[in-house]
Amino acid sequence: MVDTQRLNDRIDRSGLKKYYIASKIGLTTYGLQKKITNQTQFKANEIEGLCIVLQIETLEEKEKIFFSKNVGEMETEKMYTKKE
Repeated sequence: MVDTQRLNDRIDRSGLKKYYIASKIGLTTYGLQKKITNQTQFKANEIEGLCIVLQIETLEEKEKIFFSKNVGEMETEKMYTKKE
């Protein structure tokens, strides 16, 4: 499960727009947002593309963002609605 807050923080720090990031990994902005909020799952090639675009280089950081076990769906939705 994706750690929504951690991934959104990384995107914010990158200075890149979500539509640009989405286009670089072959998604629409809507599709990217659904994956960030755990409504759908990232494919391996999308995770690898995000790591390249966002310059996520360490295995530890990848695991914290994309394979989090501590983020529940309610917490993810709560974080998402705060961003709107």
